[in-house]
Amino acid sequence: MNSAIFRKGFALALALGMMVCGTAALAHTPLCTCYDNMDGTATCEGGFSDGSSAAGVSIKILDTERNVLIEGAMGDDSTFVFEIPEVPYVVLFDAGPGHSIEIKGEDIF
Repeated sequence: MNSAIFRKGFALALALGMMVCGTAALAHTPLCTCYDNMDGTATCEGGFSDGSSAAGVSIKILDTERNVLIEGAMGDDSTFVFEIPEVPYVVLFDAGPGHSIEIKGEDIF
């Protein structure tokens, strides 16, 4: 086999493999948004950029010292409702390494 053809084929296969892996990594980006229900509670909705559900994903409400105030998981409908703490807080949507999002309480409207 001609070594130039082999090198070109190998380079093409490597490039295609990198594109597929890169696309797969981007296809599972976590998404989470929270809003104030105007009744003392807030709702967070989560999911992933590939359309998959966030059901069961860990969610924590932390104070500024990173103490857990509220802990739970996204429901079957990929939502989580919690009572808004009376102290500054952050929402941690944690679907594992590289798949977490933090939302400051002051950014929830």
